[in-house]
Amino acid sequence: MTEAKGYGAPHAYNAPLGTETFVFADDGIIPNNALPLIVRRGAISPSADNPAKAFETTFRRNGWTNSWRNGIFDYHHYHSTSHEVLGIAAGSARVRFGGESGEIVALTAGDVVVIPAGVGHALIDGGDGLLVVGAYPNGNDYDTLRGDPNAAAEARRRIAQVPLPDMDPVDGADGPLTKLWTESR
Repeated sequence: MTEAKGYGAPHAYNAPLGTETFVFADDGIIPNNALPLIVRRGAISPSADNPAKAFETTFRRNGWTNSWRNGIFDYHHYHSTSHEVLGIAAGSARVRFGGESGEIVALTAGDVVVIPAGVGHALIDGGDGLLVVGAYPNGNDYDTLRGDPNAAAEARRRIAQVPLPDMDPVDGADGPLTKLWTESR
């Protein structure tokens, strides 16, 4: 079961326009996380000649490194050792977050999604030309897990130990991640 949250009464923080949050419960297969997934609409403007560069530069400036360029796996997976940021540099996609019963979120060029450790994600469909930039706080290494019930207890232990990032990948110390995740912990 998912719970979509906006920025109403539960949060005193005034988020930038176009910011959405989602909290997903552990479904027994995908651990998910009590920290909210953050979707920032139009957070970064990709340039026409090198759309990934603006994402890589912004993420790096805010301490999110170990970046890559590619797409999104089309199967449910999660990371138990690190949080992750995805920037849609080109194209569009529909991604299911939170596991099989999670939320499908439509994303377009310029959108950024900050995924807490443990939150499942899978590409449902992506248009031609989809280009995603991913990165991790402090350049953390990451694992890729697929909801193995036999590995769930150990994965949950690792997820609980993943520290909060020092900076929001888009807006640094003043971004919504630092406010929301500190409040949620």
